[in-house]
Amino acid sequence: MSLHSFIKTAATVGLLTFSSMTTAMAADLTVGANIGNVPWEFQDESGKTVGFEIDLATEVANRLGKSIEFENIPFNGLFSAVQSGRIDMAVSSITITKKRLESVTFAQPYYDSDQSLTVAADSGLKSVADMKGKVIGVDTGSTGDIWATENQEKYGFGEIRRYEGLAPAMLDLTAGRIDGYISDIPALLYYTKNKPNLAVVERITTGEQYSMMFAKDAELASQVNDVLSELKKEGVVADLHEKWFGSRAEETTSTVTILDMPKL
Repeated sequence: MSLHSFIKTAATVGLLTFSSMTTAMAADLTVGANIGNVPWEFQDESGKTVGFEIDLATEVANRLGKSIEFENIPFNGLFSAVQSGRIDMAVSSITITKKRLESVTFAQPYYDSDQSLTVAADSGLKSVADMKGKVIGVDTGSTGDIWATENQEKYGFGEIRRYEGLAPAMLDLTAGRIDGYISDIPALLYYTKNKPNLAVVERITTGEQYSMMFAKDAELASQVNDVLSELKKEGVVADLHEKWFGSRAEETTSTVTILDMPKL
């Protein structure tokens, strides 16, 4: 073997070895999440990513025999990320809607929810009926965004200001740059429980249900759906509800009840 051939062969082996190492290090399941969405997925004081859906997705991956990694993606970017195959699955208290089912697939729901209005506690504002001419904050592309847009004329909202996550919206609400924030009620009840300067003043009934989102007709969706059925049957999802919300889920909710995968 010539010196040139030896060097070429060694380089090729090195590339293959590096490629194999890269593959070995890559996770089997890449999950997109809007980190900062308490209590679903957020960073604790040590910087570790934690939350209800972090625990749930991790347990699902364990049951499937897969390693898992989470990728921080703004909420509105999760849809294109699963559709393009950049990620395998998305979580972030994502509501199942008929419109979304046209382009993505969901596993069975595991949480029942509504929207809510949060305001500064000393604002005197008590409901969406008080928000005429006021500035409303929402998460871009969320069901709160959809609800506020559809009801802007009805309630006379002066402006709808869109944010990429709860944290920047709360900063603006606290600073008085917006008058109210419309978003998922469980996240806001959790966020405001130790913040006397903020108050969740109204539940906005929308009958939403959350689940994990996948590319349209992805085989993984059915596999995850089966695992969710197992976890509900074993009480694992209910245990996570108690861990993160401090109470047992009601037997009639999707946290406990095994359901079919949603379809159009």
